[in-house]
Amino acid sequence: MAHRIRWPITLSILAAIITIAMKGIAYALTGSVGLLSDALESGVNLLAAATAYFSLLYASRPADPSHAYGHEKIEYLSSGLEGVLIVLAGIATAGYAIRRLVYPAPLDDLQIGAGIALVASAINFAVARILLVQGRKHRSIILEADGKHLMTDVATSVGIVVGLVLVYFTELIWLDSVIAIAVGASIIWTGSGLIHRSFDGLMDHALPAEDQERIRSAIQSHLPSGTAFHAVRTRQAGPRRFAEFHLLVDGDWSVRKGHHLAHRIEAALVEALPGLEVVIHVEPVDESASWEGEMLQQLGETPANGRTD
Repeated sequence: MAHRIRWPITLSILAAIITIAMKGIAYALTGSVGLLSDALESGVNLLAAATAYFSLLYASRPADPSHAYGHEKIEYLSSGLEGVLIVLAGIATAGYAIRRLVYPAPLDDLQIGAGIALVASAINFAVARILLVQGRKHRSIILEADGKHLMTDVATSVGIVVGLVLVYFTELIWLDSVIAIAVGASIIWTGSGLIHRSFDGLMDHALPAEDQERIRSAIQSHLPSGTAFHAVRTRQAGPRRFAEFHLLVDGDWSVRKGHHLAHRIEAALVEALPGLEVVIHVEPVDESASWEGEMLQQLGETPANGRTD
């Protein structure tokens, strides 16, 4: 898995290096603050992609006694760091644009600068599509975060080129700064979204509602008469998904019979959500201790037997 998702990050690093050089040349030729902000964001792309690459190396380590659930949660840390870097780039972009709005400077060779920016955008768009497709395929938040960041860069570049075209035809130099400010605000919004998503992952946010419904349906469809389940809890760490719940069976059942039922339900869950890691706690349905009312209320569940003790 780690090998399959590292190559898109490597491609992202190469794309960032190329586009930094292209946008830097475009800024040197034109003096456009919009193109400078675009080059700055590509610099953030490079730093974020390098961070993602080393995070993937760490996440690919197998589970060990100190990290029994693996190392995949570092993906959320990497994604959060990328979000912070994006926000800082947006603030810097908007700040410098405001300064240029107050103290305008002439622009030169706008046609060449716009052409270079468009070619750089095409490169980023192609790489972003690869990252997003591979990220969804492998459920990798790192690839998705990097892909969304590059898509933001594409939108940024297109907006800046539109601004340069307007400046060229209207000779209103201040439009360059205004568009750069808008781009900075958009960058900040994107970075904030990544930070929020990473925070959810680090806090063991539950799986999406549709996945939880598939889990509950798979369990319910394999329950024999007289049995029940509750206390369903789910979470995700990188591409790995986890689910655990209490399976309530007749207290007179043998351990073997309860185990066989739990094994059948686990197989059904893995079929419904491939790769799901399941923990099932078997309890006697007729024992009051099996109906932890306070815990079920915390999970938003109502005890099936009406108990709240």
